[in-house]
Amino acid sequence: MRKEIRIKNQVGELDHVARFIEEICDELGLDMELKMNLNLVMEEMVSNVIFYAYPEGADASIELIAESDGKELTFVLSDQGREFDPTLKEDFDMDTNPAERDLGGMGIFIVKNIMNNVTYQRLKGKNLLTMKKNINGN
Repeated sequence: MRKEIRIKNQVGELDHVARFIEEICDELGLDMELKMNLNLVMEEMVSNVIFYAYPEGADASIELIAESDGKELTFVLSDQGREFDPTLKEDFDMDTNPAERDLGGMGIFIVKNIMNNVTYQRLKGKNLLTMKKNINGN
């Protein structure tokens, strides 16, 4: 299975991403918990691109590719925005008092904990974030 979606860097496009994830999960027969977790992951990562990758008001597109061999589900999120490697972000410290925490980072922490493997590359002016989830047990 291979599917892809191209969206604009606008918040309203997150609905398209949610439908895309739902279709994939239904096609693969994934359970509701995994569907919700994958939707959370993609919403977090696509939102980060929408809000932070481009200068305000810039029109750009974001591409999300999903591939599965039945054992693993792989997503590749790509954009041509500012270079940013979320895998280098220090893990969120759950033991720190919320009032003393730095803003941001929780979404990336969630993604790293839900997905089995998260890697980043910058190729030919594009950010490529690859996120893999084992789906064998479903």
